[in-house]
Amino acid sequence: MRTAYRVETVRAAERELMARLPEGVLMQRAAAGLAAVCAGLLGRVYGSRVVLLVGSGDNGGDALYAGVRLARRGAGVTALLLNPERTHAAGLAALRAAGGTARHVDGGAGRSGAGESGAGAESVEALIRRADLVVDGIVGIGGSGGLRSAARPLAELAHASDAIVVAVDLPSGVAADTGEVPGEAVQADVTVTFGAHKPGLLIDPGHACAGTTRLIDIGLGPLLPDRPDLEALQHADVAALLPRPAAESDKYRRGVVGVVAGSARYPGAAVLAVAGALHGGAGAVRYAGPAGDAVIARFPETLVSAGPPAKAGRVQAWVVGPGVGEDAEVVDEVLASDVPVLVDADALRLAQRGAVRARTAPTLLTPHAGEAAALLKVDRQEVESARLDSARRLAEQYGATVLLKGSTTLVADPVGGPVRVNPTGTSWLATAGSGDVLSGLAGSLLAAGLDARDAGAVAAYLHGLAGRAAAGHGGPVGAPVGAPVGAAEVAAMLAGVWRDVASGE
Repeated sequence: MRTAYRVETVRAAERELMARLPEGVLMQRAAAGLAAVCAGLLGRVYGSRVVLLVGSGDNGGDALYAGVRLARRGAGVTALLLNPERTHAAGLAALRAAGGTARHVDGGAGRSGAGESGAGAESVEALIRRADLVVDGIVGIGGSGGLRSAARPLAELAHASDAIVVAVDLPSGVAADTGEVPGEAVQADVTVTFGAHKPGLLIDPGHACAGTTRLIDIGLGPLLPDRPDLEALQHADVAALLPRPAAESDKYRRGVVGVVAGSARYPGAAVLAVAGALHGGAGAVRYAGPAGDAVIARFPETLVSAGPPAKAGRVQAWVVGPGVGEDAEVVDEVLASDVPVLVDADALRLAQRGAVRARTAPTLLTPHAGEAAALLKVDRQEVESARLDSARRLAEQYGATVLLKGSTTLVADPVGGPVRVNPTGTSWLATAGSGDVLSGLAGSLLAAGLDARDAGAVAAYLHGLAGRAAAGHGGPVGAPVGAPVGAAEVAAMLAGVWRDVASGE
């Protein structure tokens, strides 16, 4: 499992470790790891051109000492100093001793100040344009707000160049604890982070700025608490959570999930929710609603009734909402049940907060950003820009587990445990009906015995893998590589990705 910790926690661990080590050792560990990643990205270090964007403090120091190691291997290294008076003095001296050069930048993209040393008359713009690799050491994990005015032109030049952009610990301009980007930020190809992942590296919009993340072990592990702030399940974690029938299992012992979805206007929502439910580990799926003919035509194994839900038969969990339109009565009836309930789509709009909070059985809400904004009574942009805070607030206000769908899907529980962030998916999953499949899948996992947090996280993981498989996705997570897919194609891939995860492939 990948874990992430808030800045305060990381800083405390760093202080404890530094008290045990000779001065400067921790920075040298970080610089050594950073330099090794940079060298690997360059391939051939000798003769390469490296530009360091150096701010004040330890983040700039890490960049400078990494530059020292690259300069000693024959790279031409130039440090652009954004705050010369507060530059890490020892790191700068070491760079110059290793043959590197430095100049300070006065806020113009192509201008340098009087402090340049040995860099000739080449402009800052030309230096970055010709660079093979640019290291972002502008602001560390303690920074706040977007990039300052002097740094913005440099970040834009780096992004527009052909250079590989490597961020030190976190792309400058990204909020380490939340992933928020309140202004402009560095767009990195690779982020080299030290000791532990930071939440901002895993949550959009910050995640989108980080590129590929490399974690460097600097010895913090034993000093970090057992309970992280953020978790991201990996294959092995999901495999351990997947429900498996025992020898004595029958369809009812494996769990029965009830699906209340669809309408005369939206029968497809019922079909897609049932499709997801049939692949979620429960032994049987009951459908209650007006789209029974469409469901049974597509999935004859479904136990169909016209409703109401109370007369559909016994279930271990309910899914309610996709395509139900304005049927508030059916939503109220499901919420009044004493089994786990997943609330999605139209039911999110119709459900009363008091009714959700009054439930004693687990409840899983699965909004997208627009639905979350309506529940929180804020603008959608506020949810998009502060996804972590929005998920936590929703879980607290409704007393329910919340699966906030989006480019990075989050699962937050109402008791303040580590938030789960989903590492799988593709932007092709932003298609009609995809959320209905996810709801059915998660509801089936609830019926099979997983708690709401695990059911949401496992469903999001498998759903993301299925989306990638359906799209023929071969690029980084989130990149629009592959081909458009429909929700039914995603559902059809669920069995295959389940097998792959369960077998460890």
